Amino acid sequence: MSSPDPQVRAARNHSTSSALRGPVVAVTGAASGVGALLTERLAESDEVRQVIAIDERRGECAAAQWHILDVRDPAIADKLRGADVVVHLAVDLDLGTDPAARSAYNVRGTQTVLTAAAAAGVHRVVLCTSAMVYGALPDNELPLSEDAELRATAEATGVGDLLEIERLARRAPRAHPGLNVTVVRPAVLVGGTDTALTRYFESPRLLVVAGSRPAWQFCHVEDLCGALEYAVLEKVDGELAVGCEGWLEQEEVEELSGIRRMELPSAVALGAAARLHRIGLTPSPAGDLAYTMYPWVVSGSRLHEAGWRPQWTNEEVLAELLEEVSGRHTVAGRRLGRKDATAAGAAGATVALLGTAALVRRARKARRRL
Repeated sequence: MSSPDPQVRAARNHSTSSALRGPVVAVTGAASGVGALLTERLAESDEVRQVIAIDERRGECAAAQWHILDVRDPAIADKLRGADVVVHLAVDLDLGTDPAARSAYNVRGTQTVLTAAAAAGVHRVVLCTSAMVYGALPDNELPLSEDAELRATAEATGVGDLLEIERLARRAPRAHPGLNVTVVRPAVLVGGTDTALTRYFESPRLLVVAGSRPAWQFCHVEDLCGALEYAVLEKVDGELAVGCEGWLEQEEVEELSGIRRMELPSAVALGAAARLHRIGLTPSPAGDLAYTMYPWVVSGSRLHEAGWRPQWTNEEVLAELLEEVSGRHTVAGRRLGRKDATAAGAAGATVALLGTAALVRRARKARRRL
């Protein structure tokens, strides 16, 4: 048998030596969502030597070395030995999770991973929060720089947890000298995700609060994985914001989506959202509405300076989101069955969007029976 072409042999040797020089990367939350996509991506990369996958169940990436455990278990330190970088993606932002349990899991999990990484000799931890930590405020610059003050409050779903994770990230290098922490903050994440912001586009009408000025910026999960890979390979560090180039005004979103708006006074919209959440009829607190009222667009300048570019545009991500949510019906963040959705649609725009009257009456009747 003839020997391989010298150029082919050289390419193979270069690929092998590159992989041997690359980092060993551990990914938590590796069995699903962004964690599963990133695990596959890193496992296929010639610049990564090995991928250690950690989750409470085994995922589908056969090329990774799997460890099945809860990230809050201190035994995770043993699983991280030999890793150069840890990407911590085991964060629960599910709308259906009990808020107290969710916070306990997210904060304790992040604390444990940071401490375990330092104990195992890991030199870099990459955390993923959200651009929501900047807050959605009427005086926000368009776009916000990475160094902008984090002005969010804990009033929106999961944002309190993300702010605590950010605090842990800032404190970790002081508590564990030699540990580098990079934080990645995506815009509205789309691609198999289910959040209060993606559910906004499942409504029969797009709620617009009078006097607000929304600006929509999306981030596709594939672009997020690309940004995380840049952080893993130490092409960029620090606090990173990631999203599509630019943003869409509310009028552009309505034109592209074909969904008409329903404009309500601020007091009516916020008051109804607060009441529905307080009596347990919707998963989204009133604080979620702020992120549909005011801008929180990010520049992503640090990633851009490092050579990263988004592969998706806002228009393309919005189109994919609309395809994903097609056939779903949501009122004030609450998913409706087909029968409920038909009734809501026939009841008129106000009830279809907020469902306030019918839902509150139903809750009152249920309480009187108790």
